This record gives sequence, structure tokens and C-alpha cells, in this order.
Amino acid sequence: MAVLIRTRDVPAARRYDEWRSIVCDTLGPLDMRMDPDVPLRGAIDAGQLGSVGVGVVQTSTPHSVHRTPGMIRRDSPELYRVVLAMSGRPLLAQDGREAQLRPGEFAIYDFARPYELAYDSAVHLAVFSFSREMLALPVDSIAKLTAVPITTDGGTGALAAPLLRRVALDLETYQPASAARLSTVVTDLVTTAVAERAEQSDTLPVESRSRTLLLRVHTFIEQHLGEPGLDPATIAAAHHVSVRQLHRLFETQDTTVAAWIRHRRLERSRKDLADVALRDTSVSVIAARWGLPDSAHFSRLFRHTYGLPPAEYRRACLIQAG
Repeated sequence: MAVLIRTRDVPAARRYDEWRSIVCDTLGPLDMRMDPDVPLRGAIDAGQLGSVGVGVVQTSTPHSVHRTPGMIRRDSPELYRVVLAMSGRPLLAQDGREAQLRPGEFAIYDFARPYELAYDSAVHLAVFSFSREMLALPVDSIAKLTAVPITTDGGTGALAAPLLRRVALDLETYQPASAARLSTVVTDLVTTAVAERAEQSDTLPVESRSRTLLLRVHTFIEQHLGEPGLDPATIAAAHHVSVRQLHRLFETQDTTVAAWIRHRRLERSRKDLADVALRDTSVSVIAARWGLPDSAHFSRLFRHTYGLPPAEYRRACLIQAG
């Protein structure tokens, strides 16, 4: 992610003009309104996650940006943008609606129509840009949801918001191949979250629905790994699909439900065994914590997967850690 501006590096007399120039260069022609007597402090970063544009704005100076009708030309890019409040309470207004976002919430807006994004106190937010065709939803459906908060209380919003935050914070660490895959995940989750809010999930492409369902299943499995009774029937019931549908979902990943659960339990156990802070916790307790209460069975699985019995693996890791 490129640093576009840090106001501390710019002389005070030039900060407003340079900030406005960066905002317009990054987000497009916008009008900016700010009290000239209030010092401008903040930073703007920008980058790409595959085909998804990502911008991060952090400022403690109250101000607002406006996309007015006069700034929207026929050749203006047809973009949807999603703004995520990481801290503070930004206000998004479009189509006669206003959304005062709470930290963790996000909302969508159409860059081809007038809007306002305002901050009356310190904010840290991320803005994600999608070409219109990337979000596989009818234009009129999205038009009904611009400037409507999408919360993390449940559904796909609960998956999308934390991932959007993580992407904004870690963007520069991703390799190109990982970024391309993540851009598909982000697009699917945002599209599904908006579709759920519009009660139009059934209109999504089958591929998008399947990828999103798989992400939800993976998250559910992670949250319940410590339960020995976690099995395909439990997972299928929690997601309102048949066991057969669940198995077909995992076939696309060249694995099975049981193999995935086993893999994640072993990985969590392996991570704990290598943790110096857990050196006094017995191997059997760690295994049971992740849903593998049979010590002998766990030891066989671990050795088959990693080439060493768990106790030997732990000793090697602790010696290496010093």
C-alpha cells in the first residue's frame, strides 16, 4: 500500500491543497469542505487487492467530501464503493438516506451519483472500489441500499466486516497470487452481504453463493473445533443445507468435511505445542482442547501428518525457541 500523504510531512500552508488533490486523484473529482481555522491532520494510503481498489483514510480533523451533480460526467467510471468504519462515526449520505456508521459497520454507495461522506470527529476508515459489473446484483437492488448500514450482528456481514478490516491493515503483505484470490473472496462477501440486506440472495450466481457458503462453513468449523461431536450433520443443520450438499461443497476443494475438520484440529494443536507460553500444558490437554480427546489416536494422527510424535515436535520447537 502506497503512502499518498502524511500531513505531518507537509507544511501547514500547503496541507489543505495537497490533501484535496490526493483525495480527488484517488477517489475522483470531489468537493471538500473544512473549517479553514482547524489544523488538518491525517494520512491517506492506497493500493490494489487484485481488481479491488483499497484506500485507507485516517484523520482527526472534521471535514466532508461531496460528489456533486456537476462533477459527474458521462464518462465518469461506473463504480460502487464500500466504506468501512474502523474507528469513529463517519456519515454517508446518498439517495435521501443517511448512515452514521458505527465502528465495524460498512455501507455501499454509487460513485456515479451524488453523495456526501462526512466526519465530525476523528475517524479511521477504509474505502473499497468495485467496478459495477463485479457486484453481481441488479442495479436497482443496490440503489435501494446505498447509505444503509450493514452490521456485523449476523449473516454474511459478520464475515465480511472483519475480513475487510484485515485486508485494509495487511494489504501490503499479500503476494500477487494471494491478493487475486482474496479479491474474489472480498467481492463475494460484499455482494452476498448486500444481497442478504436486500433479501435477494437467490439472485446471486451459483458460484458466488457456493464460495460464500464455504467461507461460512469454514468459520463455523473454526468456532467449534473443540467440540468432539462436530460432524457433517451438525454443520449441515447449522447452515440449512443437506449433508449431501455439504459434501459436494467440499468436493470442489478436493477434500472432505471430516478431513478438513481433522486438518484444522491438528493445525491448532501443532500451533499450541510450539507455543512457549503453553509449555507446561500437557499434550493430552492441548489435543482435547481441539476436539481430539483420545491421546493415542491423536499421537498417531500427528506423527502421520508431521513426521514426529507430538512430544518430540514440541521439544524441537522449544529448543529452537531457546
